[in-house]
Amino acid sequence: MRSPQFIKYIISLLLFGSNGVWVAAIALSSQEIVFLRLLLGAVSLLAIFALTRTRITFHHYKKDFFYLALSGCAQGVLFLFLFKAYQLIGVSLASLAYYCGPVIVMILSPLIFGEKLTRGKVTGFLVVLLGVALVNGQAALEGKSILGLVCAGLASFMYAALVIATKKNENIHGLENPTIQLVFSLLTVGLYLACTQGFAIQVQPGDWLPILILGLANTGLGCYLYYTAIGQLPAQQVALFGYLEPLSSVFYSAVFLHEVLSPVQIFGGLLIVGGAFFGELYKGKKSVVQ
Repeated sequence: MRSPQFIKYIISLLLFGSNGVWVAAIALSSQEIVFLRLLLGAVSLLAIFALTRTRITFHHYKKDFFYLALSGCAQGVLFLFLFKAYQLIGVSLASLAYYCGPVIVMILSPLIFGEKLTRGKVTGFLVVLLGVALVNGQAALEGKSILGLVCAGLASFMYAALVIATKKNENIHGLENPTIQLVFSLLTVGLYLACTQGFAIQVQPGDWLPILILGLANTGLGCYLYYTAIGQLPAQQVALFGYLEPLSSVFYSAVFLHEVLSPVQIFGGLLIVGGAFFGELYKGKKSVVQ
């Protein structure tokens, strides 16, 4: 039976998977959407933090605070790249291309966290990479925006940085953890917005509902569940089951946005998921890295 932390992690992934649907419903630029999302998410967590009178501990753990701040900055940059990719190449393709990130985490986990990398996991990694190559290669052949694919790829590196930095934190837990990260995400995106266009954002009345859902539910609640879970789970498990996010994104985009993937891309998506689950479930005894 899976732990409560694992269940929280899965719920957060399903919430994150719907991000693209809400982004598609908002008539703003990608950076404006990211800023409003993070603003609402950070404010909601700070409010809960104050109302529950949660004990502040980060000043006792400067190294852990640094890693949480770093992961928050990585998350802010991740959202900027990913939401731009949503708008350029669609939710389905952006989500699948972006999920090179867990592969990077899985490969680095033996070096950074000392987790064993078995032959089964290596096989799973290679299958995942083949799937990603098929999805992205077909998109390039169809004339999809190369910039969109690049943005999704850069988001994957930010994902890896986020997960690694988050797991480096050992002492700051609970609500304090995602609150620090969201605040630094907001500061990062706010700085970018200030340098590029300023804060004069014109929001249409019809945009407020998806903005509120994206900010309060998908960001505030989602980040709380996500960050309080991944620090307690093995890095490879986080990376492998993280593929539920792009899978749910593809499902949501097909149902609500009527996006269609080609047969090659569907096959690539199946390889991505199949390779991830094989790497997680295979119980081979031999390790490639000790």
